[in-house]
Parts: sequence; C-alpha cells; structure tokens
Amino acid sequence: MPRDTALVLFSGGQDSTVCLASALSRYARVETIGFDYGQRHAVELAQRPVVLAALRRAFPAWGDKLGDDHVLALPTLKALGATAMTDAIAIETTAAGLPSTFVPGRNLLFFTYAAALAYRRGIGTLVGGMCETDYSGYPDCRNDTLQTLSKALSLGLDREITIDTPLMYVDKAATFALADALGGAALLDIVVEKTHTCYLGDRTHRHEWGYGCGTCPACELRANGWQRWQSRTRTC
Repeated sequence: MPRDTALVLFSGGQDSTVCLASALSRYARVETIGFDYGQRHAVELAQRPVVLAALRRAFPAWGDKLGDDHVLALPTLKALGATAMTDAIAIETTAAGLPSTFVPGRNLLFFTYAAALAYRRGIGTLVGGMCETDYSGYPDCRNDTLQTLSKALSLGLDREITIDTPLMYVDKAATFALADALGGAALLDIVVEKTHTCYLGDRTHRHEWGYGCGTCPACELRANGWQRWQSRTRTC
C-alpha cells in the first residue's frame, strides 16, 4: 500500500482538524472520512465542509494535496443503546466508571470502516485524533487499543494498515501549540472559528477558544487547554 497517502478520520472538531493539518504537512495525498452515527452534536457534520473549504483557501499547497471527502452513515451505533453522545440524557459518570458520553465500539467501528474504504482507495495509513492525555477516559482512545486494532486490520485485509495518532500523548494546550506551529494564526483562526467540539451542539455562544455551551466535558477540556496554552505563550 502507498505510504505517502493517508485517510484522516475527520469529524469537524479541533483535534481532527489539527490532525488533518498534520497529515497535509507530512503526506503527498490526503483524503478525509466522517461518520454520521446519530450524534447529538450533528452540527459537527455541517462544519466539516466549512473547515475543509477554509483550509483550501488559507493553505493552497495543502489544498492541492487534499483529495476526496467521504461521509458514512452508521445509524446502528445510536440504535444499540442510549448514551449522552446520541440521546438527550445527562452527562455523568456511569456505574462502569466511564462517562455516559462513551459510545461502546465507536472508534473500533470508525477505524474498521475507514480501513475498508482505505483498502479500496489504495491507502495504507489511517490518521485519527485520539488521545490518552487530555481525554474522557474512553478505552477505545488508548494507544494499546488502536495499535492492536491496526494489527488485526492488517491481518484481516492482508495488507499493512498503519494507525497514526499524532495527538496520542499531547494535551489540549499542546494541540493549540501544534496548530500554531503547523499553520500559524491562519490555522488557529480556523480551529477557533470553524471547528466544533461541544457535545451539546451549541454554536450560539462564542468564547475566546471557540463556540460551545462552555460547561460540557468537551468544552471544559478545550477551554482549559486554551487557557494553559495562552499562559505558556505569555511567559515565553
């Protein structure tokens, strides 16, 4: 499989946008894939083409590398059971010790479908924004999980499939710093103004770090990361 091409799992959020920028800086050809699984914050799907268009405008060289975008519908994830990510239930810690926003098997399915598409497209590298530094405790975000899955996919497809996670050991403050290093003020502006992270799908409240309710776990992580990055920047 070609090693100079990549398929980026692109949700329209901060992390996947920074991962997309990272991939565009490292690979000769990059395609994107998103998933409609009945998420409450479906506004992220609407932001995906907005972010892609903004990247093409701001970074013509990246735009030349940016290939097809794909969106797959996975409605069975919502049908399998209620989570705070797919239904209007409280965001809290469950009896299993995991956040109620955890969607069992989500990332495993995302990468499996992405690998099937990559196989057809002649792509050997899958790029995802999963992280086990600043995250919500999801077991399918851990490096061991994803690298084991990479081996299983390679065996199952009889082709080497690499899972590349540039943010695995990077906190949210460092993610803002990486965006700055990759694309300066232009990329930071896209991340703040165009991407969507809020679990509740709120794009009516504008904060210095972007749009969101400001109180859900995703907004709190993003806000805290922004504040830590700003304080580090001021002290440099």
